[in-house]
Amino acid sequence: MATELVSTVLQVLSQTLQIYSLVLIVRVLLSWFPNLDWGNPVLSTVSSITDPYLNAFRGLIPPLGGLDLSAILAFVALNLMQSLLMRASMIAYAGGVGAYG
Repeated sequence: MATELVSTVLQVLSQTLQIYSLVLIVRVLLSWFPNLDWGNPVLSTVSSITDPYLNAFRGLIPPLGGLDLSAILAFVALNLMQSLLMRASMIAYAGGVGAYG
């Protein structure tokens, strides 16, 4: 029972990271349009959700020739974390099934 709960929580966290990845993709794509009004409530919300995460990587990789490559590292880190959560979820679920099944 407890392992199923742990597995479910890990799956929810993984799905949350997947949704965040989609929001991050939208943010990166929107950054290609310099004339957008970031005062718009929707754009402002997307920016406030994603910029703190992206800023952590902007400090590691400076822009090269006007291109901000830090988003690539941010996506790799997010994908790695999501993969680890899914793997841990499967291990927790398999451990619960093996223990009681």
